[in-house]
Amino acid sequence: MKEASGWLAAVLLLVLICGNASAQTAPKEDSLYIRTHYTKMERQVPMRDGVKLFTSIYVPKDISAGKTYPILLNRTPYSVVPYGEDLYKTQLGPSMLFARDGYIIVYQDVRGKYMSEGDFEAYRPFIPSKKSKSDIDESSDTYDTIEWLIKNIKGNNGKVGTWGISAPGYYATMTAVEAHPALKIASPQAPVTDWFMGDDRHHNGAFFLMGTFAFLSSYGAPRPAPTPKGTPQYSAYGTPDSYEFYKKMGPLKNFDAQIFKGQNRIWNQMMENETYNDFWKARTPVPHLKNVKPAVMVVGGWFDQEDLYGPLKTYQAVSTQNTQTPNWLIMGPWIHGGWARGTGESLGNIRFGAKTSNFYQQEIELPVFNHYLKDQPDPKLPKAYIFETGANEWRKYDQWPPKNTVEKKLYLHPDGTLSFSPTMTTMQMGGKPAFHEYLSDPDKPVPYTSEIRIIRGSDFMYEDQRFTASRPDVLVYESEVLKEDVTISGNVFADLFVSTTGTDADFVVKLIDVYPGDAPNDSPINPNMKMGGFQLLVRGEVMRSKFRKSFSKPEPMAPGKVENVKFDMQDAAHRFKKGHKIMVQVQSSWFPLVDRSPQKFVNIYKATEADFQKATHRVYLSGDASSYVGVRVIE
Repeated sequence: MKEASGWLAAVLLLVLICGNASAQTAPKEDSLYIRTHYTKMERQVPMRDGVKLFTSIYVPKDISAGKTYPILLNRTPYSVVPYGEDLYKTQLGPSMLFARDGYIIVYQDVRGKYMSEGDFEAYRPFIPSKKSKSDIDESSDTYDTIEWLIKNIKGNNGKVGTWGISAPGYYATMTAVEAHPALKIASPQAPVTDWFMGDDRHHNGAFFLMGTFAFLSSYGAPRPAPTPKGTPQYSAYGTPDSYEFYKKMGPLKNFDAQIFKGQNRIWNQMMENETYNDFWKARTPVPHLKNVKPAVMVVGGWFDQEDLYGPLKTYQAVSTQNTQTPNWLIMGPWIHGGWARGTGESLGNIRFGAKTSNFYQQEIELPVFNHYLKDQPDPKLPKAYIFETGANEWRKYDQWPPKNTVEKKLYLHPDGTLSFSPTMTTMQMGGKPAFHEYLSDPDKPVPYTSEIRIIRGSDFMYEDQRFTASRPDVLVYESEVLKEDVTISGNVFADLFVSTTGTDADFVVKLIDVYPGDAPNDSPINPNMKMGGFQLLVRGEVMRSKFRKSFSKPEPMAPGKVENVKFDMQDAAHRFKKGHKIMVQVQSSWFPLVDRSPQKFVNIYKATEADFQKATHRVYLSGDASSYVGVRVIE
């Protein structure tokens, strides 16, 4: 997708962030079908504390003939547009299959957003012991909404399902906490789950600058009173090149000083909470996913540029804390919300061999909702329905990760190779530890993409990684040509032994599938694309080393001291085919996707330009200090 400018860029990005199927361009027949078969109502639904939430309700017209339907509820901070009872959405529900099958479909502006009353709180903390009507959270707002809908919307069958993608996915998660008895199934899809540990705003404590600034310039803008209009995203970049813009902006504190002027509350919260403190801990739903009564279907995409962490951790929390609750994990070859728009046949230059999004909608999503809300036959889904990239096949597992996996270590070797064989001992190295080193310069950070673009996009998740491999500040380790397939399913993690001449450092690790030189040219977007040698990013992640021992209590690195930096790279399901190679790249910047580390132990949100310094980093490769990437291999 070519870059747009101004308000158009903001609108396009918001569509991607929402992941809302209703925001797509729909066929005319869908729009006509909705107007012909549905009546739209708008209501201000009262909460227990008196605040009213704007709610848009689409009811099948044939309820007048005595038919009843279940309710589908989507709670969103991104607007229930369009406003006005004579203005209809062009698509309804998780997909138009639901609208055509017959559902009462409800959208609600969450508290403090757009036309709803009250004050907005990004990922409002859950209150487990409510003592009065003023003790409200997203769980109670959902409960009150469902209670009102069941009592006031004629023609409902007394059963409710919830769904949402991204932030609406978080709200769908919260519907399952202290759930209303009428709620039978909740589907958090790419749910925001922890803004510090792995979703959207931070990964392992490292601040995701580019997406956060663009998003919060709108999302965090003040809204003094209910309004159908949102604040456009920042557009005065003055250049199409994000690398240039963010370098010129300098330290993080400059964004408030030069642009937000103290008016962006959520940005201020980011800057005021550098560590994993009570502010962040109160905002994750994971500890509260206990005694979950409704069935839960968690959905995510392996190429999700925003919320891969969320679905994996939400599924894990529900599974471990509610052993009797029906709970499924669906992971496909999708970007953020890709299962709700498009066919899912390809991403960039990579084909998947089937219309994966259509398959999900028709064979998984609708049958599950129909079973719980319409008493239709049980589709008997496996606990984990996983698309294995590389092989381009759906896998069915009775748990995630699969039982038949073994943890193995991909060792980084001194000669630049990569293998499952251990590295040499220090004695074998002549008594001296082996290492590779590179100079990391904050003034020349490693770019996250080879493209010139101002909006982050999703292409970097499946982009050819050859553009970084030749840089002197990127270490590259490559296996021999594989003599047989290697299939990984489950957690990927990095276990590095490092030292630095500074007192802090970021480490970015990428796990890459290297195509053979004679790979066929099957790019869906560029028939002239040479796929031979293509380096497909399977998983990439960053770690801010000050948090290596504790995300709550950061510690400086001691210059020259070898330290262990180990971190979660999240999960993957991928087959490295026979004839391919496996590669690992290690670097210390990923700009401007991630903000630059000053490479000095300071509060980065308050750092000045003078705090940024060059540093030499070493990655150790022998004996007890053998760095590796851990994977779970199917045997």
